[in-house]
Amino acid sequence: MQIDGKVFIVTGGASGLGEGTARMLAANGGKVVIADMQAEKGEAVAKEIGGVFVKCDVSQEADGQAVVAAALRLGKLVGLVNCAGIAPAEKTVGKNGPHALATFSKTVTVNLIGSFNMIRLASDAMGKNEPESTGERGVLISTASVAAYDGQIGQAAYSASKGGVVGMTLPIARDLARSGIRNMTIAPGIFGTPMLFGMPQEVQDALAASVPFPSRLGTPEDYAKLAKHIIENDMLNGEVIRLDGAIRLAPR
Repeated sequence: MQIDGKVFIVTGGASGLGEGTARMLAANGGKVVIADMQAEKGEAVAKEIGGVFVKCDVSQEADGQAVVAAALRLGKLVGLVNCAGIAPAEKTVGKNGPHALATFSKTVTVNLIGSFNMIRLASDAMGKNEPESTGERGVLISTASVAAYDGQIGQAAYSASKGGVVGMTLPIARDLARSGIRNMTIAPGIFGTPMLFGMPQEVQDALAASVPFPSRLGTPEDYAKLAKHIIENDMLNGEVIRLDGAIRLAPR
């Protein structure tokens, strides 16, 4: 799958991993639709890269449909990269009682249901494409986390949501194989994103030092490089790739 001249949707594209991916796609000639709740930042990034911004709650059907419609107006939609997500921290039972059910529900709704909502809508549109020379009509990339495997204390909701993304990777790839649409997932380790940069510097330094090699925080550019390879390598399908510098998270 070639990026140049094709249309891609990036959810969560106003910042972090999504922004890095949107910039990579634009730099390689792609037309990018940024779908995000951060209107001011999303519009600024879209303007910089010559893309389009659509305010979108990924868990809402109408919002997802509006994003896909905007993408189709730009040309041939061949790619979706799901980077939108939230990461609350709360213990199953804490000092103030049991985990808030609303927090758990919202995390699963945004991270898991939101990812699936965008996948189903984008792949429906992609299935109508004329296939590329490889037989492909599209490629889907979602974002899980190493927390899907090594969830830490306070990450029950987050790990459950990301574990769901991991779990649906293969069946979606199998569902869409007859349409020539690939489905992949990236599971990042400890990355330098706005969520992490909100932590104290000493915490950031300790987290970076805990990565075996390279002993640093991952960057949006690291993520974007892998996303680019997945888009261009048509044998990558139905798999989750850990992008983590060999880290395995301790309980806390």
